[in-house]
Amino acid sequence: TNKLTMAYRLAVNTVAKRVAFAAPQVARRSGAFATSTRGMASQTLELSSYLESKISAAAGADDGAAKYAETGSVISVGDGIARVYGLSNVQAGEMVVFACGLRGMALNLEEDNVGVVIFGDDRDILEGDSVQRTGAIVDVPVGEELLGRVVDGIGQPIDGGASLDKCTRSRAEVKAPGIIPRESVSEPMLTGLKAVDALIPIGRGQRELVIGDRQTGKTAIAIDTIINQKTKKEPLACIYVGVGQKRSTIAQLVGQLDEKEAMGNCIIVAATASDSAPLQFLAPYTGAAMGEFFRDNGKHAVIFYDDLSKQAVAYRQMSLLLRRPPGREAYPGDVFYLHSRLLERAAKMHTNNGGGSLTALPVIETQAGDVSAYIPTNVISITDGQIFLESELFYQGQRPAISVGLSVSRVGSAAQYKATKAVAGTMKLELAQYREVAAFAKFGSDLDPATQQQLNRGVRLYELLKQGQYEPYEPEDVVAALFIGVKGYCDRIDVEHIQAFETAFL
Repeated sequence: TNKLTMAYRLAVNTVAKRVAFAAPQVARRSGAFATSTRGMASQTLELSSYLESKISAAAGADDGAAKYAETGSVISVGDGIARVYGLSNVQAGEMVVFACGLRGMALNLEEDNVGVVIFGDDRDILEGDSVQRTGAIVDVPVGEELLGRVVDGIGQPIDGGASLDKCTRSRAEVKAPGIIPRESVSEPMLTGLKAVDALIPIGRGQRELVIGDRQTGKTAIAIDTIINQKTKKEPLACIYVGVGQKRSTIAQLVGQLDEKEAMGNCIIVAATASDSAPLQFLAPYTGAAMGEFFRDNGKHAVIFYDDLSKQAVAYRQMSLLLRRPPGREAYPGDVFYLHSRLLERAAKMHTNNGGGSLTALPVIETQAGDVSAYIPTNVISITDGQIFLESELFYQGQRPAISVGLSVSRVGSAAQYKATKAVAGTMKLELAQYREVAAFAKFGSDLDPATQQQLNRGVRLYELLKQGQYEPYEPEDVVAALFIGVKGYCDRIDVEHIQAFETAFL
């Protein structure tokens, strides 16, 4: 306390002495008072400017942080994948735009960068290029305006026609309908193929897998089904999604549909083999969104995914480049979910929800008939049945090369016409007996007359199931053609004359 008191007294004395010293000089310097005031004002202005510059710099730093929350800079690019610094606020699955105009989708959200898949050729993207958020999840054009058009994997027209910018847009990936809005399959989806409509019936809202080796007629089933719809009073809207196909194959498909006047009721989504893996991955979801427009508006549509094997390969390529851990056959762990969330979007909606439907016919290509591989078993477990095409039958001249014994439809029979069901039940039994007997007949042993009769009829029934491409049958013609077979009216006719007899009969 004493020290503080002494310090206080010393300070007071010092101030008093300085005041006494300054008092005589006040009068002499009064003339310079205005000048000193102006100097103090200028110093104040300098201080304000300094503080303002500091505040602006701080605000600029904040703006930079905000800027990098909405934009980013390319760190590296290659193989259709870009690593981007920034984009702090980006959402998973959000569309982003590169400086060159290309678009991409943010898939990997990591601590220090964002993995973006590029929808196009990455040669136009350079290191250091800016990337801008769009704030929108990837969406595609939908609506009846797309009927008759050919679009790429993100819905952009590639047929030289009018722009689709004014169309309604919908997210490419949406959640599949729940249990309550759905209804059991009750209406037939006619393909015009005798073997399918009679023995492996498909209903509206069903998922029926078409599986077989390459060059066994899988795409032909899709084309025949599309052509068959044009003769119906209420034709289904058809969406064909070509994944990893050759451009010449897509051009040939469009030409065939134009020739048969069926293109006006069809949408072609083409992600060809020369397109990037992200486009091949996204194309099936783009097609599903287009089909859902019809389903949700009380209409009926059918979609063909040709084929999902190539989509899985594209997804594997993307996942490995994004450094996601590989699993069986190097596919990522969520490859099952890749297909299940896609195929679950096909549904028959309850009448309270419009009563529309979306039927899915995914295609899977097998290697040497191996249906126990990873992707085939996944999709078989997701779908409601499969149409199995065999190379051996194809080379024997059985077209379509459908293996009746291995093919099955789990829910379609509920939607089958009664007349077709009555004929088909008998035919399935006779074909099963024929396959059993034919295995023993190869040994060349003597056969009793009843067994020989089963063999003769089985050969003729298979002959009746043959059908030319682009020649769809009406339901009543299917019933009549199979009726003459199961009732034995063809038993005395030579096998080579069966088809001529059928044509004359119909």
